Amino acid sequence: MSSTDSNNDNQEYDSLYAKRKEIYPREVHGVFANWRVAMIALTLGLYYILPWISWGEGRQAILFDLPNRKFNIFMLTLWPQDLIYLSALLIISALALFLFTTVGGRLWCGYACPQTVWTEVFLWIERKVEGSRPKQIKLAKSPWNLNKIIRKGGKHVIWVVFSLWTGFTFVGYFTPIRELAQAIPTWDLGPWETFWIFFYAFATYGNAGWLREQVCIYMCPYARFQSVMFDDNTLIISYDEKRGDPRGTRKRGKDKPVDKGDCIDCDLCVQACPTGIDIRDGLQYQCIACAACIDACDDVMGKMDYDPGLIRYTTLNEIKGEGLHIFRPRVYLYTSILIGLILAMGWSLATRIPVSLDVNRDRNILYREATNGDLENVFKLKIMNQDSQAHNFIITMEGLPGSVLDADDVEIHTESGETANTLVRVRASEDVIKDRSTSITIKVTATDNEKLTDEESARFIAPADWFQ
Repeated sequence: MSSTDSNNDNQEYDSLYAKRKEIYPREVHGVFANWRVAMIALTLGLYYILPWISWGEGRQAILFDLPNRKFNIFMLTLWPQDLIYLSALLIISALALFLFTTVGGRLWCGYACPQTVWTEVFLWIERKVEGSRPKQIKLAKSPWNLNKIIRKGGKHVIWVVFSLWTGFTFVGYFTPIRELAQAIPTWDLGPWETFWIFFYAFATYGNAGWLREQVCIYMCPYARFQSVMFDDNTLIISYDEKRGDPRGTRKRGKDKPVDKGDCIDCDLCVQACPTGIDIRDGLQYQCIACAACIDACDDVMGKMDYDPGLIRYTTLNEIKGEGLHIFRPRVYLYTSILIGLILAMGWSLATRIPVSLDVNRDRNILYREATNGDLENVFKLKIMNQDSQAHNFIITMEGLPGSVLDADDVEIHTESGETANTLVRVRASEDVIKDRSTSITIKVTATDNEKLTDEESARFIAPADWFQ
């Protein structure tokens, strides 16, 4: 065997992927834990309750009715033509994320991200079934026996049931949830409804039950580009090295050693972290700003009769002694743009008229002479009823005094979400027509609500030889 082969045999290879170390986050209590619980209750409460709320004449308050291309959001009924509002909502959400990140770092990740919210619920279930962190670790290391099978199996049964409920609720935003609930006992579900219930349940079970921090560390892109929105005045969770180091253990009730800082090196901040990092090593992209380490450390500081805040929300400039500057030009700019967009979208929705009129000239002929000698222009009308109720519409015309509007139907009935097509003829005698091209306005108005109206301009065309 050659020396090269021998060297190859002794080579060590590093895996591209680090082996996952199981994390059992310690349960903590404190100000930030209370805020996190409140946000979880708010977000999940809205998610699970909103589909069951009715609005108006028994319709579901929030229902994205894809087969009928109709999106009910409380008093609003939006259609594919209203896609601009979805675009505006996405822009507002992105700007809000920029603003919150600039001010307080990864607040979204720590308190409102679906991955964080559902993972916290799954962790709570795990603690209720398997016990506290030490008991979970002990159970994981113990050999398989009846107690372990019952606890581990029971936990997963509850996870699966909760995940299926989550998937059912998700589909309830697209299929009337009461109809869905009635179909569940007999399993009278459509193929797509069945697929999405199980798919969303599987995603919830997998992400919140198994992947957990792996989603935040490896799959979430926000962790990678958050530094673009950070600056030295962004609030981050940080360990005060000047106050805490040198670290060292000590007994409670004793005077603090002169050669040691406030950190007693208990590692509770690490045990409380859902991503398993040590915040004392500095800001890391794995930190989701949940502030569990702050609550854990403040609790220890209280027991040691030390001041809280060894780990706290602060800024790099404050750590350097340059003061706290939360409100700065960047924040004012984001806030101004965000408020402007919200007000503009709110005004647009408040003044939105749910009827649309489209007027097109008959392409076959510009004009024609009627039997009585009058000149006639023909227009094709499309009336889109974007309201949640059916309406009858009447057609009127302005801009050419002395002319006559003749429509195929005196009143046009249009169901909710439907488009009615009709022909109208505008006739005028030679003495009424003053120009070769005259601007006219065609208008449609609901008979039961004068506010439901729309109009569009058109041109009445006459032959050129009439004016020579």
